[in-house]
Amino acid sequence: MNSNNALIIMTKNPELGKCKTRLAKTLGDEKALEIYIQLIDYTAEISKEIKADKFIYSTDILTDKGRWESSNTFFSIQSQGDLGDRMNNAIQNVLGLGYEKVIVLGSDCAEINADDISNAFEQLSNEDFILGPALDGGYYLIGMKKVSPTLFKEMNWSTETVLEDTITRINDKNSSYSLLESKSDIDFEEDLMREGYVDFQLTIDKS
Repeated sequence: MNSNNALIIMTKNPELGKCKTRLAKTLGDEKALEIYIQLIDYTAEISKEIKADKFIYSTDILTDKGRWESSNTFFSIQSQGDLGDRMNNAIQNVLGLGYEKVIVLGSDCAEINADDISNAFEQLSNEDFILGPALDGGYYLIGMKKVSPTLFKEMNWSTETVLEDTITRINDKNSSYSLLESKSDIDFEEDLMREGYVDFQLTIDKS
């Protein structure tokens, strides 16, 4: 344990036809895979700038750990269940190791940067929860200091009410929270047109 902060990254092996399936519906499996590889490479790159231990939770044993490996990076397999179950179990496992703050993010937001994540850890000093709102109504980041299963159980994931429902549950607990800047995950072709994505140099072939 090299830090009081833990960063959990939820990811999967980049395999043709098994990642970014909504993006693949308009761009094809090969282009979707190419974009996903760039996204996880980018996420791995910025994560190394964060003063926190990193926990890479993958859906299966990673076939290529090279992009993630560092002296304070650890690898685990996601539990069974829906996204909420998997995130909650990862948080519970990591907080159980003695960390004071934990932040969870995926590997499909091209607009997030190291400063955003560092800022989230700082805000957790004064708040119970931190959320990074996604433009589709979900969130690209969530952080906390205590296990909170109620935020993850029986949630309608991948819907436009996920963030709203999460905030409602936080308020029901009489807990405090803070919001980061809204950003876009890369799920659909139109997400590639946003300024943050273009700045990131992930472009699509229009020919």
